[in-house]
Amino acid sequence: MGMKRILIYSHDTFGLGNIRRMLEVARHLVQSSPDVSVLVITGSPMLHAFRIPPGIDYVKLPCLSRNVEGRYGARTLAMSLEGTVRLRANLIRSAIADFEPDLILVDKKPFGVEDELAGALGSLPAAPKRPKLVLLLRDILDSPESTSRVWRKNGYFEAITQYYHQVLVVGCPEVFDLRHEYGFPPFAAAKVEFCGYIAREAGRRTREQVRRELGVGAGEPLVLVTPGGGEDGYGLVSTALRALAERAASARPRTHIVCGPEMSESQRAAVAQAVAALPGVTAQDFSDDMMSMVAAADVVVAMGGYNTVCELLTLRKRAVLVPRVAPGVEQCVRAERMAGMGLLRMVHPSDLSPATLMAGIDAELTGWRRREQRPVLRRLDGLERVTAALFDAIGLRAHAPSRSGVAHSNPSSLREPSWSRRSAPVPSAC
Repeated sequence: MGMKRILIYSHDTFGLGNIRRMLEVARHLVQSSPDVSVLVITGSPMLHAFRIPPGIDYVKLPCLSRNVEGRYGARTLAMSLEGTVRLRANLIRSAIADFEPDLILVDKKPFGVEDELAGALGSLPAAPKRPKLVLLLRDILDSPESTSRVWRKNGYFEAITQYYHQVLVVGCPEVFDLRHEYGFPPFAAAKVEFCGYIAREAGRRTREQVRRELGVGAGEPLVLVTPGGGEDGYGLVSTALRALAERAASARPRTHIVCGPEMSESQRAAVAQAVAALPGVTAQDFSDDMMSMVAAADVVVAMGGYNTVCELLTLRKRAVLVPRVAPGVEQCVRAERMAGMGLLRMVHPSDLSPATLMAGIDAELTGWRRREQRPVLRRLDGLERVTAALFDAIGLRAHAPSRSGVAHSNPSSLREPSWSRRSAPVPSAC
């Protein structure tokens, strides 16, 4: 049969979510067959901090940024947006031509960021050398109104018809059926396959190990505060710190904060200063083993990113989500749907205050103490179903993924974590 080549284009302008998810897909592909190699194309500034398993390589594009209004710009180079996109588009086109993939997996946008894939798609070779194209969408892109408007304006539905073999969604329609929510016309909706959410593998350390490292007492509840990548998560962390400061030390829940690698140095310094004055509260800049951290916690306070929610669903953790609402409302829609199904608790950012956040934490701690059961989301087989669909498109058969050499499924930074410290049947959602 010979080696099959898969090229993955990862959307990369804000946060860590997209590159983490696409690297996880790449990892599962190469672990599921010895006959596949993967080339990832991305501009993510955090790419060099991730562990890249054998069988995967990457092309690093110049970085783009996106502000809270949703406008793009060059992140580091002294170039215009147009010049940076043109440079990226040329690199993408060359990579596709020289790598000669059997399949191209495109993340989120059919034509890429600022349509940078359009030229490459238009110049693909004719059959039989033409690669299969598959679009990978997370469960929710943005609000139905804005997404439908953007997709129709940019001709994305027509792009699916003209170029794409299939559209895979790592979500389930019981939570959000984007075919109906976004008004997919029949010809595009017919190519959609829901694969389920992406379960996360266990972390490298046990719950007991993490709690012992943090000095958490036996039977003592632990609250974990994590804003994901942290680029826009300081508001959540600072609100949590103010809420904890308003509590007497004897009534303050044991709390650990993970700031995230993209939180600014000044904000991390402010967190460290606040933590130093709060006995029972600890913090660290970043963890390369978040599944272990989440597993050690009893209540998690977080934003509503896709990867974070998948971690919570996998471990069935009690959670209070404060989702991002700019530049898009994807996190807010996800949190609202999940909260409506009883899977977690949500505090809307417009209602966020030390009092409302602590009320949510207290409610979840009460549920934890009473051992109240939450519904369980069954569809967490996204990686397996995505891999099966991609292999089917290029005539490969998946094998059971080998775990050798890979500690866990969270592609992660090589930096060591550090923290500052003062001395019954469960209902199913879908």
